[in-house]
Amino acid sequence: MLRPALCLLACEAVGGDVARAMPAAAALELVHNFTLIHDDIEDSSDTRHGRDTLWRIAGVPLAINAGDGMFVLARRTLLSMARTGTPADRVLGAAQILDEACVALCEGQHSDIEFEARERVSIDEYEVMIAGKTAALLGASAAIGAIAGGANVAAVRAIERCGRMLGMAFQIQDDVLGIWGEADVTGKPVADDIRSRKKSFPIVWALDHATSVQTKRLAQLYGSAEMTDDVVDEVLSIMEEAGAREKATSEARLWADHAVKLLGELNLADERRQDIEAVARFFVNRTA
Repeated sequence: MLRPALCLLACEAVGGDVARAMPAAAALELVHNFTLIHDDIEDSSDTRHGRDTLWRIAGVPLAINAGDGMFVLARRTLLSMARTGTPADRVLGAAQILDEACVALCEGQHSDIEFEARERVSIDEYEVMIAGKTAALLGASAAIGAIAGGANVAAVRAIERCGRMLGMAFQIQDDVLGIWGEADVTGKPVADDIRSRKKSFPIVWALDHATSVQTKRLAQLYGSAEMTDDVVDEVLSIMEEAGAREKATSEARLWADHAVKLLGELNLADERRQDIEAVARFFVNRTA
């Protein structure tokens, strides 16, 4: 419920009535879960949060259909903001922001999948990918909350930037957990992103900053026909030696710090500002 929480906090932070943002918060959670259903199909993931994924339970056709239906329900729910007193022009603005975020999300997901077949990906390319895949929807969550709260255009844009920065921090920390997270906490196998050949931040950074010998070996391992336990262990060892985990953690904190600094420049309710800052800390310290 992170996206709905950010939406509601942003609404109250700009002095709005949280009831006006409630339909938007529900819509954002529906969109997020629609993306998870499709993401699990695209990645052939068997589990999420320790449970079987929908496509494993119901099959791919029904899972796709459920995701599509959830997306439509999200749009319908967002439009019901009009019933809670949000002016029509603001409802339309919120819908436009959500649609733009969904397009960016699909573009980011395309890159994420395409990167798996590439030997090298630059940090810049990685950041563009997660800006769409993850940060866009978190930015939209904050922006839509601010719209529902009655904020002006400049404030909405600033809060959206803050949400996007938080999204960058969230995804990089997610990349850390996708490699080094504990299975009984994350609900996914240890080093799952390596087995899927994901070009997550730690591997992208290691391929760009490790020694030439390490870089060559990493590329060979990621191109292996079979990602065995021995291959995974060697990849982990090289990344640890290159300091990829520590760099990823510090990069996540840097994005969160940028978001908090921006918050400090905005005219927001102090209590809600502190709550959003707490969300920022959670994003980079979470273990699941």
